[in-house]
Amino acid sequence: MSGYDIFAWIVLIILVASVIGVFCIAGWLPGHIAKSRNHPWAQAVTVAGWVTLICGFALWPVALIWAYVDVPQPRAETRP
Repeated sequence: MSGYDIFAWIVLIILVASVIGVFCIAGWLPGHIAKSRNHPWAQAVTVAGWVTLICGFALWPVALIWAYVDVPQPRAETRP
């Protein structure tokens, strides 16, 4: 193997590691945001982030938006 072949393998390994890292961060991000914002359905947002990312990435932005949605607190009923 020449020096070019070794350099190409190093670049390929770094590229594959970077793609795997970005994939893992993208799957983890919606759930992390939801947990840090005390979202009532944080676990569901986490699952949605990973499932939509694995199944084609099409609905992953919806999971990310869902992590930022503030769910209104239920109002306490007042009795006269």
